[in-house]
Amino acid sequence: MFTIKEIVESLLNSKLEKFSIYVNDAFRSQEEGKTIFNIVLDSDEIIDLDKITEASRVINEIMDTTDQVEHDYDELDIYSKEKGEVESE
Repeated sequence: MFTIKEIVESLLNSKLEKFSIYVNDAFRSQEEGKTIFNIVLDSDEIIDLDKITEASRVINEIMDTTDQVEHDYDELDIYSKEKGEVESE
């Protein structure tokens, strides 16, 4: 039996390689009476908003069409791990 994280990694990581992004975690949570399916992305670099937006399009398409993940959630939340402050020059 695979964990949710392992299933999501197998579905997404090869498609996210072009963005230099990978799945760090995937889990369900309850917030304000809603079930949220969370996908946490990470990279060796800081992930900018444009990259998250592009990756989210790919992830949404895959998650909408897969039968490997139960669609018993109300919202899909995709976000990146925080890398700390960015120094500006």
